[in-house]
Amino acid sequence: MKSTTWAVKLFLAVIAAIWAGSALAQQPAMSEDLAWKLLELGRTIDPPKTAALYAPMQQKEPYEGIKTERDVKYGAAERHLLDVFTPDTNSSARPVLIFIHGGGFVAGNKRNPGSPFYDNIMLWAVKNGFVGVNATYRLAPQFVYPASAEDLASVVLWVSEKIRERGGDPTRVFLMGQSAGAVHVANYVSHPELHKVKGGGIAGAIMVSGIYDLTASPVGDAEITYFGSDPSRYAERSSLRGLLETKIPLMATAAELDPPRFIEQYELLKQATCKSAEGCARTFMLPQHSHMSEVYAINTADTRLTDEIMEFVKTGK
Repeated sequence: MKSTTWAVKLFLAVIAAIWAGSALAQQPAMSEDLAWKLLELGRTIDPPKTAALYAPMQQKEPYEGIKTERDVKYGAAERHLLDVFTPDTNSSARPVLIFIHGGGFVAGNKRNPGSPFYDNIMLWAVKNGFVGVNATYRLAPQFVYPASAEDLASVVLWVSEKIRERGGDPTRVFLMGQSAGAVHVANYVSHPELHKVKGGGIAGAIMVSGIYDLTASPVGDAEITYFGSDPSRYAERSSLRGLLETKIPLMATAAELDPPRFIEQYELLKQATCKSAEGCARTFMLPQHSHMSEVYAINTADTRLTDEIMEFVKTGK
């Protein structure tokens, strides 16, 4: 036990030294105390402990200057619900940011009462010129592949038909997902047979800490629950091949403190797109952050991820 503790302390010290010598450390986007707390949590997925660090930084309802529509139906299923965030003054032709939450394929929601997540992403979106759409979807084990990607197709269809009357521009829709949400975004983009709007109905896809190739490493229990236990189906149910062929602009990120598999998948996608006919996707490794802090930090003073998103939206690459 003592040797393990010593090794952990040494690892933390090495990482801290690297950060201390970096340009980011000279103008920190994250306090030293918060950086240490994330390091101590380590390469784990721990929503409660990470949320406790970030919730005090986030706004609480009611949100000044923001109009919210809650639990709008976009389909027939119980979880076919979305929230729409717009400025409370009239606006028109704003780009649209759709956010798709994670939860290991079997859990998660667009919002939990009393929690600022993932309203924080919608608030950031509206403040930065978007209409925000926060959607949830059907979950495994009751609903398995490709149910969630089919749900995203219905969300995009709803946006294409309904967002103009809410001040959004249906020709500039950006679809963003994190963790399992990123997997569903990638599956939607890469399987055009699922699309209900010509060309996929989106101007770009943003994938934050996703899994793109089920054949690259052993799958986990959550993935088996959604994608099935037959390895012979994993190649066709993966998104990598379709992501290399799509003409939809792509952005992919991972966090420095992500569990190793997410970083491996990020690097796999990054390298593969740079060898494709469509050229390199926009990729970005988020320093200091963990699997959950990368999105819990949105709408705080730490703008490193959202700066990249804004550049992607502006340039389309």
